[in-house]
Amino acid sequence: MIANAYELIVNILTAIGIYEPVYGFFQSFGLEYLLRIIIVVVEIVVLLVFVLLSVMFLSWLERKMFGWVQSRYGPMVTGPHGLFQPIADGIKLVGKEDIIPASADRWIFTLAPFIIFVPALLVFVPLPFGDTLILSDLRMGLIYIIAISALSPVSILLAGWASNNKYSLMGAMRAVAQDISYTIPLALAAIAVVLYVGSLSTVDIVRAQEGTWFGIIPRWFIFMQPLAFILFLIASIAEMGRIPFDFQESEQELVAGFFTEYSGMKFAMYFLGEYAHLFAVSGVVVTIFLGGWTGPVLSPIPVQITSLVYFIIKTYAVILFAMWLRDTVPRVRIDQLLNLGWKIMIPLALLNLLVTSFLLTARVI
Repeated sequence: MIANAYELIVNILTAIGIYEPVYGFFQSFGLEYLLRIIIVVVEIVVLLVFVLLSVMFLSWLERKMFGWVQSRYGPMVTGPHGLFQPIADGIKLVGKEDIIPASADRWIFTLAPFIIFVPALLVFVPLPFGDTLILSDLRMGLIYIIAISALSPVSILLAGWASNNKYSLMGAMRAVAQDISYTIPLALAAIAVVLYVGSLSTVDIVRAQEGTWFGIIPRWFIFMQPLAFILFLIASIAEMGRIPFDFQESEQELVAGFFTEYSGMKFAMYFLGEYAHLFAVSGVVVTIFLGGWTGPVLSPIPVQITSLVYFIIKTYAVILFAMWLRDTVPRVRIDQLLNLGWKIMIPLALLNLLVTSFLLTARVI
């Protein structure tokens, strides 16, 4: 049985008669490991290209959403319906002068933007894009995703501190307080699902949602754990730092927050990290609560294609919801944000965990 993308690539190369000769060539020099490394590098390159293309498309899509909500066109000049606008933005950012404030800590100021993009990319490692379309099915996949996602505030704090700017530092401190407040209910909501599945593997979580009730209702955890889904979704939006929880930026209050002093490609790295994180977190929501790649079986079409299509459709549904929320809901106050996290969401997540444990012990679910 094919378990991941590596084995899928090997099977495809074997089917077309390429793998055995190539493997024999490397084996003759005692370099079988080098072929494995090359296949892994190809996987990583494909993932990186996919993420970058997704980020470009999402930046265009969000501006189109802004236009639709505000009764205007959005990008229309560069390419058909402004579709090439992200390319123009990239060229503009590459050409901009890279300015480092005289009083900033140069090394940390330069390093921080790259730190924020790496966790956003690493989240994709145990994320199943489809049946067998996963880089690595980690046994502790869900814990890995939560831990990696919690690293992004480190970059934000470094950027705010290294800039030697009061607005940047205040935005960074807000981000850390926000992340601590919402990582806890996010993890507790996910643990309720883990209790039912009995595994931290993202693939096991998706497979536990296969099938239907009464031949109609999908066995997704959004129906079995509605409270956990709501808590996880709110915490995820807060983790992404998007309106109504974008306190690390808050342009009306803090100029641009933690990246006020950044320009050129350093600013672009934060921009890329934000949209990569948006796609990754939306994919995690789909994996845990919306059945992942599961969907109606279409016999003539290979399962890898249909499962990928189902995953992409569901992920973009969550993304569009987050964009719509940003377009319509005003920002809350920082004290309201912290009160919601500590006084409401954490107690509700603990209550949901307790009820789930009781029902599982009583064999009700």
